[in-house]
Amino acid sequence: MLSKLLQQYNIILGSASPRRKELLSDIGLNFTIQTTDKEENYPSILKENKIAEFLSKQKSELLSEHLKSTDLLITADTIVSFKGELLNKPKNKKEAFNILRKLSKNTHKVITGVCIKTLQKEIIFSTTTMVTFNQLTEDEINHYINNYNPYDKAGAYGIQDWIGKIGIQRIEGSYSNVVGLPTDVLYKQLKLFI
Repeated sequence: MLSKLLQQYNIILGSASPRRKELLSDIGLNFTIQTTDKEENYPSILKENKIAEFLSKQKSELLSEHLKSTDLLITADTIVSFKGELLNKPKNKKEAFNILRKLSKNTHKVITGVCIKTLQKEIIFSTTTMVTFNQLTEDEINHYINNYNPYDKAGAYGIQDWIGKIGIQRIEGSYSNVVGLPTDVLYKQLKLFI
């Protein structure tokens, strides 16, 4: 079991996301949480998975200043890309509505970059999932925005929320990746890492 192999480490999740916390717990890991409130930015020449990988590494660098020899840090960043355009967390109701209207009856990419780091080594990888929405009515979009929290989610939705249950026609790839952490790939990479 992975949890036994990882007993030599103090695992740190570098994320405030309740969804990532739940996913990491679900695969049987014990960990503490550290976060940074530094503004995230990336070079404009980067595209899609390279952006997600860059941002996860950036979080890792910000949090690894006080890393000890027994610490293992996991950081992640999830982005949503539609026809090459990044759909960030919406700032207000209008932005959330416009994002969801774009995603309606279309396919987009959800990409999570992950960085695993100890004082000895580091690996960075990313996972892409294709998500296709059914046609969403204005009433459905407004119901979601008014009754759920689209503002802390890239792409203005959570697949685990009501809109995911009624609106998503198909996903190709990892479901947990769309929630915020590709647990199957992370599990495999942790086994290789240690």
